[in-house]
Amino acid sequence: MPDVEVSRTETLSRQEAARRLAALAAALADSGRAEVALGASTLVLHVPDQVRCEVEVEVEGDEVELEIELTWSTAPAPAQSPVEIPAADPAPAEHAPSKQAHRARASR
Repeated sequence: MPDVEVSRTETLSRQEAARRLAALAAALADSGRAEVALGASTLVLHVPDQVRCEVEVEVEGDEVELEIELTWSTAPAPAQSPVEIPAADPAPAEHAPSKQAHRARASR
């Protein structure tokens, strides 16, 4: 069960639905502070730079349902660990014969 869930269903004209979606899109693009009207109340959401987006279309009989769902975490982002640069490979041992030396011995 979610901590909080607020839902409202209403009938809108296509133009009004477009205006609301455009306002939400502009808020997401500009500041990440989105206001969602829920009847007489307004819910203010602070949306981070990265979100997960799910789009679902369901057709059942003569009804089509389009859902656009944005999901994000409110937990603080984990601190990034410093990047380790691996040490350079040690120089090859001098006692190991080179391929040329090995070939020279083989041809004798």
